[in-house]
Amino acid sequence: MTASANTSDTQSIPLDLRRSVPARQLGEPGPDDATLHRLLASAVRVPDHGKRVPFRFLRIAGPARAALGEALAAITRRRDPGAGEAAIDKDRQRFSHAPLVVVVVAVFDPDDAQIPDQERLLTAGCACFALLQAAQSFGFGACWLTGWPAYDDEARGLLGLAAHERVAGFIHIGTPSLEAPERERPDPRTLLSELVL
Repeated sequence: MTASANTSDTQSIPLDLRRSVPARQLGEPGPDDATLHRLLASAVRVPDHGKRVPFRFLRIAGPARAALGEALAAITRRRDPGAGEAAIDKDRQRFSHAPLVVVVVAVFDPDDAQIPDQERLLTAGCACFALLQAAQSFGFGACWLTGWPAYDDEARGLLGLAAHERVAGFIHIGTPSLEAPERERPDPRTLLSELVL
C-alpha cells in the first residue's frame, strides 16, 4: 500500500486511539512475563542512530513497588522535615497503583562521541512511547511519568543506575479501571511551517 497525497483528515490510524490512563486507574492484572517480553520486543523497534541501543529496561513489580515507595518517602522526610503527610504519602504510593512499572533507562557513553547524548536520549524516549503503544495494543492501559525520582541522584541510586545512565521514563502498565477520555489535541496545521530559502 502506498501513501496517498490526498489522505483524508478523517482517516483513522491506530495511533489515533492512544490514550494515557492515570496510574491511579491502573490495576490488576498486569502483563505476565511472556506478555511483557512481547511488549518489549515491540518497544525496541525504534530509530537508533549507530545501532548503539542506548537504553535498557528495569522492571518494578510485586513487593518492590512498596519498598521503593517507602525509600522515596524516607528521602522526602529526611530532606524536608516539614513535609506534610500528604506529600510523604504521595511518594510512598508513587509506584503502588499499577501492577507493573517499567523504567526505561537512557544509557549514555562518555567514550563514544560519535553519537550525541541528545540522540541517545531521543532513542530512549522513542522506546518509552513504543512501549505505551505496545501495552495499549494488548488491551492494557499505560502512562509515562517522571517526577522528581527521575532526576534525583539518590533515587537513581535506589534504582541501581550507573553514573552514565538516566531515567527516560517510568511506564506504568495495568488494566484500566475506566476508559480514558480523549483530550483536546493541537491542530497540526497550526504547527506546520514551510521553509522558504
